[in-house]
Amino acid sequence: MTAARPVLQVEGLRKVFGDRVVLDGLGLTAAEHSCTALIGASGSGKSTLLRCIDLLEVVDDGVIELDGEDITDPRVDANTVRTRIGLVFQSFNLFPHLRVIDNVTLALRRVHKVDRDKAEADGLAMLERVGLRDRAGARPDELSGGQQQRVAVARALVTRPRLMLFDEVTSALDPELVGEVLALVRELRDDGMTMLLATHEMGFARDVADQVCFLEGGRVLEQGPPEQVLGDPGAPHAAVPAAHHRRRPALNLPGAPLRQ
Repeated sequence: MTAARPVLQVEGLRKVFGDRVVLDGLGLTAAEHSCTALIGASGSGKSTLLRCIDLLEVVDDGVIELDGEDITDPRVDANTVRTRIGLVFQSFNLFPHLRVIDNVTLALRRVHKVDRDKAEADGLAMLERVGLRDRAGARPDELSGGQQQRVAVARALVTRPRLMLFDEVTSALDPELVGEVLALVRELRDDGMTMLLATHEMGFARDVADQVCFLEGGRVLEQGPPEQVLGDPGAPHAAVPAAHHRRRPALNLPGAPLRQ
């Protein structure tokens, strides 16, 4: 039997801003239903990698394949590719003048051309999934930071993406709000969502990731199971201080599993 084709394959990825090389021949693979944690110091290329995968940045060299399709081919329509990828940013990036339900359903209505009634029904179901159905009519500034981030997750999930990308989704949160967002990501991982997440939460990466990729200087220095990369790294610089191995409390959220 042949091995299943990975959902994501990145080979020789290079991105340069001016005279600064941010991604330097980077490569990684993400299997279906897997969670890949991207770790490394600020400036190691984690966020740029996610933005390249979502085609928000034009790559200078290399190939990104989604389900075997080269999405870096100039002939590929970037907007069509983005309908298969969900991206949750460090900052919530919600539209402040729109209600929560409108933030969640905007892409369904404008990009996927789903009629308003169906879009709102799907949006309410997803808000229930993240525990915020009762805040559907609220404005973003009426929510806590953790609630706003969960709305951003709901917005990304409502289109049923093939691949989910999380870019330091807890970095803008107060410490007491981090646990509720990490608990939601943990549930998505348990439900089989294929995910890449850039994180500084080493304890969380150890708990939920199937593989950890340690980035430095725009390259993956080490890629492997969490217990190897975090506990017994082959690359000397991949060792993570124990003080950064923090565990966060779980939060039970309502809703059915999201199987892809």
